[in-house]
Amino acid sequence: MNRIVMGDVACAMGAIDAGLRFYAGYPITPSSEIAETLSEMLPKHQGIYLQMEDEIGSIMAVIGASYAGFPAMTATSGPGFSLMQEAIGYAAMAEIPITIVNVMRAGPSTGLATQIGEGDLMQAIWGTHGDHPVAVFSPGNVREFYIYTQKALYWAEKLRMPTIVLADEVVGHMRQNVDFPEPIVIPERTLPNVPPEKYLPYATENGDVMPLPPLGKGYTWHVTGSAHTENGFPTIRPDKVKELLDRLNTKVQRHRNELIEYETFMLEDAETLVISFASMGRVSKGVVSELREQGYKVGLIRPFTMWPFFKDELSNIVSNVHPKKIVVPEINYGQLRLLVEWALKGFDIPVIGVNLVNGDLIPPEMIEEAILHG
Repeated sequence: MNRIVMGDVACAMGAIDAGLRFYAGYPITPSSEIAETLSEMLPKHQGIYLQMEDEIGSIMAVIGASYAGFPAMTATSGPGFSLMQEAIGYAAMAEIPITIVNVMRAGPSTGLATQIGEGDLMQAIWGTHGDHPVAVFSPGNVREFYIYTQKALYWAEKLRMPTIVLADEVVGHMRQNVDFPEPIVIPERTLPNVPPEKYLPYATENGDVMPLPPLGKGYTWHVTGSAHTENGFPTIRPDKVKELLDRLNTKVQRHRNELIEYETFMLEDAETLVISFASMGRVSKGVVSELREQGYKVGLIRPFTMWPFFKDELSNIVSNVHPKKIVVPEINYGQLRLLVEWALKGFDIPVIGVNLVNGDLIPPEMIEEAILHG
């Protein structure tokens, strides 16, 4: 059944439908409607909602709830996301599944608290210190916000790691008539296939980390943010540290074919390729559609998975399509463009950025100008 829904509300609905059972957060524009909606909905679905004193307390409560066995999530925006970075690293090292929704706004610092930005891409991928596993998804409309919140919760649980949803103010606050798909349900936690006395919480099973059993089922284990062995206790042995970090930083790549999602549009004979994400992906698709009607050979790629980046797939597309130039509209100074240039190193194709950082969407005319004359 179709419903007119705000993006932030669709995010909350998606989390509930997927099986979210714990949320802790602190109000911050433009994500506050996620918390407001979940404060009402979660208790009706046998879940727990907590408003915390700040963003650090929020993410630590989420980590604790997940450790106890509850699928858990928080939502925030720029300054709050910055405060959460240390805890994201802890969850990555301790392999505790959590999901963070970041509804991006203009920055840095307080920036433009109620207006759009897309400048948190690099922070989402590499924000915490040290090499760490993470998956980053970015929706471009209300329906996608529902879907990719669920996918983030799913993959957090499946791979025992932090996942991030990068929406932006327009995606969060737009309202659309949406026909929601069947929900993607968070995997249930299962007991390990070994008795409690033989359970090693950081051993591997088919290349991935062991299941994380709910508390109260007889399984106990040591949890730390320090480098550790399979039993969870700290170590500084170089061989064990390397083994741990290699496993942490390859588990995303082992599942990259399942994680990576993107949309292609009008690529077959495109002489200009447009690549854009979040709200600007939606705007760019409209520009491409209009220019196609006028006879211009232009196509679009709209990534939904920002990390792992679709490096190999993009290289293959460019090898087959042979565009003369690539245009990357984004509401920052060129963070996605840097990833595109990295992916296409060795190709002699100019990558042209279209950038605006004043709190507005990039006007279609600016994108069209870059496509036709850039």
